[in-house]
Amino acid sequence: MAGSLKKYLQDPLLKMLFDEIKQAGPLRSSLVDITHVCNIRCEGCYFFAEDMDQYQAPKDESVFDAFLEQEKARGTNYITVAGGEPSLMLNRVKKIYDNFHLMVVTNGIRKIPVEGFEDMPIAVSVWGDHETDKRLRGSNKVDVFAKGLKNYKDDQRAIWYYTTTTGNAHQIEGVVEECVNNGNYIVFNFYGDIQHNGGDLDHKRGFDEVHHEISRMIDRYPDRVILSSYMSEVVSTGTLYGEHWGYDVCGSITVDHPKNAERLANGNKYNPHFKAYNPDLKTTRRCCIGEDRDCGNCFDVWAHTSWIMMNMKKHMGSQAEFTNWLTTMYLFYLMNHVVDFKTGIQNLPEIHARLRETRNSMIIN
Repeated sequence: MAGSLKKYLQDPLLKMLFDEIKQAGPLRSSLVDITHVCNIRCEGCYFFAEDMDQYQAPKDESVFDAFLEQEKARGTNYITVAGGEPSLMLNRVKKIYDNFHLMVVTNGIRKIPVEGFEDMPIAVSVWGDHETDKRLRGSNKVDVFAKGLKNYKDDQRAIWYYTTTTGNAHQIEGVVEECVNNGNYIVFNFYGDIQHNGGDLDHKRGFDEVHHEISRMIDRYPDRVILSSYMSEVVSTGTLYGEHWGYDVCGSITVDHPKNAERLANGNKYNPHFKAYNPDLKTTRRCCIGEDRDCGNCFDVWAHTSWIMMNMKKHMGSQAEFTNWLTTMYLFYLMNHVVDFKTGIQNLPEIHARLRETRNSMIIN
């Protein structure tokens, strides 16, 4: 593998991306639900569907401080901050921001101020156009998407975390256009119909059309979409080098959770540091999205991206395959500001152009 790596890194772009990742160092990650409280109830939100709000966040600030010290001592250097709604606990978000790499996932209703959070990556959720998003997240009363657009107008920290639904692929272009015109960036996620609503939310319809639209948006906005067509393909098809997505291959599992003992022994890759903490900061859950969640309806882009990242060796068969792996790593580091964002974002159009060439060469061969 060392010989192949040396050969592939003769390419100037690949060497630059590889060197930046190497300089930033490995990520040792945790997911923390910072609060059990939210100011909306989204249709199909895994947090409430799995009753995670039963684990209430501690009121005592010293308990939270002790938890952060525990994570630092454990070697954690990256935290995904979720909930609940993190913007309701800004003092605690600030403490994480000051001590770790992080990504904060917010519904966008309450603006996270710039002061004190100047370079913090913020994933602002949207689930479709204004009508669909209002139905799924605003109980047909609140235009949550509009509030988020207003709060994060021209805010370079904001990356729209667009959870696409199978029956609403036709909305993708319009939503992306609004986000781009708002001066923001876009990452795509994929909706799993965990409450069996069916219709335009039914993931059993497949994500082929969604994947096609995402690829079109990458071609149209290569300087704004921080997700590659390869990443989209892996999530939408649920396949990676002959493996099929599910619990037996997911690496985003809590390493010391008793339910995962058999999974850890099956020989498939996993993140040896990862833990998913409930809001009480004492208990953990089986994986990043639940205790007993059916992985067949999990299309979480974070978990699938980790699946790619942990399988470097499988991507070493050709320079094209290595390019798929390396750009996945780099884009994850970029969107989370682990590498310098202002400099790195300038590489985005060239990365997408290279991946387009890579995809075409693999089709020809």
